[in-house]
Amino acid sequence: MPLSFNPIKLFAGSGTIDLATKIAAAYGKSLGDVVLSRFSDGEFQPHFNESVRGCDVFLIQSTNQPNDNLIELLLMTDAAKRASAHYITVVVPYFGLARQDRKDKPRVAIGAKLMANLITAAGAHRIMTMDLHAAQIQGFFDIPVDHLDASVIFVPHIKSLNLPNLTIASPDMGGSYRARTFAKYFNAEVVICDKQRKRANEIESMSIIGDVTGRDVVLIDDICDTARTLAKAAELIMENGANSVRAVCTHPVLSGDAYKTIENSALAEMIVTDTIAAKQTSPKIRVLSTADLFSRAIANVNEHGSMSALFNID
Repeated sequence: MPLSFNPIKLFAGSGTIDLATKIAAAYGKSLGDVVLSRFSDGEFQPHFNESVRGCDVFLIQSTNQPNDNLIELLLMTDAAKRASAHYITVVVPYFGLARQDRKDKPRVAIGAKLMANLITAAGAHRIMTMDLHAAQIQGFFDIPVDHLDASVIFVPHIKSLNLPNLTIASPDMGGSYRARTFAKYFNAEVVICDKQRKRANEIESMSIIGDVTGRDVVLIDDICDTARTLAKAAELIMENGANSVRAVCTHPVLSGDAYKTIENSALAEMIVTDTIAAKQTSPKIRVLSTADLFSRAIANVNEHGSMSALFNID
């Protein structure tokens, strides 16, 4: 007998409408009807305008700033639970606070763990996300985690550039594993930019470990916030004799003067995904969509299929 599946409904938080619409279209469904009512003091309340009883519900919302995005996701999850949804999956393309994954100094919070607790407490049965800042964050959850990898989107694009002397680079020591993983697909060398910080978002010094002379360098990172690290790394790479330098970054946070920093940098281009909606356009920024990958992951969850096929790079 064929498997019988519960009805599936997809809903979008207000911070991720564009990507959620693309995911729903790729899946072959329309987004469900959810309304966000606002009070004069800024308080808000999401309301499903259709029944979710007995349904497999997917709530799509990145938890980037402002914090309203997180609270809205939690309220939607609670509302779906109280409306007797059968199974609730929160789809969080960008998982905010992931940089707070440990106590790196006294008397600080572990924000990523708190996020995991809040999502679980709200009633989520499963979380789907992409390129966590540290893969170990999956262990903060006591519910299943589908951790998608943006390399299946980026690697084919990098191959299409036909760069003659490709070298993969990490903008800091912490990203060296990510860079080596990319390099394996191209049998390419890896260089590392050794970064010393004064404080968050402020670089004291940077040096290169490895040779970039005559190379076409691709910097690999998961989050681009102020873009200062990538701009500094690109400048240093070009000063050391590289032919060209590009950056690949999954989550374009791009706060403050990031767009201006990128446009004034030595980067030929920055390739990002749409896990976070773009604040503006830039001739140096190319956006690749994650919609198809998320739609296939949603289908596999709903149909009890294997997720491993989504990690295959053709």
